[in-house]
Amino acid sequence: MKRPLINIISHTDLDGVVAAAVAWYALYPESAPLQINLLGYGEIDNAILETLQSDRKPLILDLFCQRRETIDLIDSYFEGGCPICFDHHETTLQNWGNRPWLKIDTSCCAAKVYYSWLMSQGLPDSARQRLIILSDIVEVANDRDLWLGQKPESRLWQALITMCGPWSVFCRLVANPSSSLSDGEYEATTEFVHDQEARFAEALEKVKRYGDDLMAIGPELLEFGDVSDFCGLILDRTENPPKVVAVANKKVTGEWAVSLRSRSGLAGKITGMLRDGRKVRGGGHGDAAALYFPPHYSLEQICDSILSAIKLVSEQESPISMTLGDILKDKLKKGKES
Repeated sequence: MKRPLINIISHTDLDGVVAAAVAWYALYPESAPLQINLLGYGEIDNAILETLQSDRKPLILDLFCQRRETIDLIDSYFEGGCPICFDHHETTLQNWGNRPWLKIDTSCCAAKVYYSWLMSQGLPDSARQRLIILSDIVEVANDRDLWLGQKPESRLWQALITMCGPWSVFCRLVANPSSSLSDGEYEATTEFVHDQEARFAEALEKVKRYGDDLMAIGPELLEFGDVSDFCGLILDRTENPPKVVAVANKKVTGEWAVSLRSRSGLAGKITGMLRDGRKVRGGGHGDAAALYFPPHYSLEQICDSILSAIKLVSEQESPISMTLGDILKDKLKKGKES
């Protein structure tokens, strides 16, 4: 029987890049050649479709399908055995957590979900030894993705992705899996973080606030990879933070990529409410999610959509002042009094 080529499909942030590196170390050289794709939510469904149509085996890390049709396709493809998707996002768990082909754990980053699963599989000693050397970088990715703030170097690693791109960092980890930055890497990323603070100061002057609900920043002020740190600055280091921070940027295709951050699970709820899998796509955690809007939307329309979702979530979660039981009790009481 012909052995299928494995296509490792992972995200472009530090978590996704480290997850892809873990997969490489786990599968290479025994399963070589390997195909690697680092991409975003807007590309995941097409990548899965092309993989299955070409009789290749997908390994999906730190991403999840945006279309129901893709999920149905995987359901029909999957015949049991090891999971083919490893994720940690709240929205994935809520909507699709019962899928047998999905391994999900929201308590850690996707790289750690996959790494922990691999280490529990009774691997050959050679494969286990290859993976052990990745344990430190997995913890760095976990610190970064969950905003634990326990490993200062995690911000520098994210800066390395911002500076050089995900593919460069993936190659670095394949060549050298150590979480210790070289002198040159440390110097360059430290300087980048310093410059990043200056960008943040400019962006703060141009941020638009919508009452207590939303702060939004438009395109061309922040670079790829700035978002998490900038939103953390607003949410954690300002006196009166909003419920949600939105950073909107235009992709090369013209599509809007809108990153949402919150501190009460609101970002994930908004994403689940607004995405429709066609015009608006997205996914993520409770407090870190992303939405993708068509090019014809304006920034004001995007903000109006987010504000409407915030209002609806608030209305759904507000306690009902009088339940049906209260009404019946009130009527019975009035009947006795009369």
